[in-house]
Amino acid sequence: MTIRTVRERAGLSMRELARRAGTSHATLSAYEHGAKSPTAATLQRIVRAAGVQPVIAFTKRAAPASRRGDELEAVLRLAGQFPARHRRRLDLPVFGRAS
Repeated sequence: MTIRTVRERAGLSMRELARRAGTSHATLSAYEHGAKSPTAATLQRIVRAAGVQPVIAFTKRAAPASRRGDELEAVLRLAGQFPARHRRRLDLPVFGRAS
């Protein structure tokens, strides 16, 4: 749920919620539009000012299995471009040699 959704469900204007939360209208607007990210403490203060008891849940987000497979295939293709064994001698052009 977003800050904006919490505010709208509480029937509060942005200015009123900002006043209740002890922040500025401009800062609250920046949070709602994603221009700034509030700290956990600030977010808690904002949602409580809207009359909501925050519940924080942490979950681990993993890339979808199909995407991880694609990444592995890309790495294996890249690895296939390198020789299996290293050459003992580097063959480099010689510059500045008079012919």
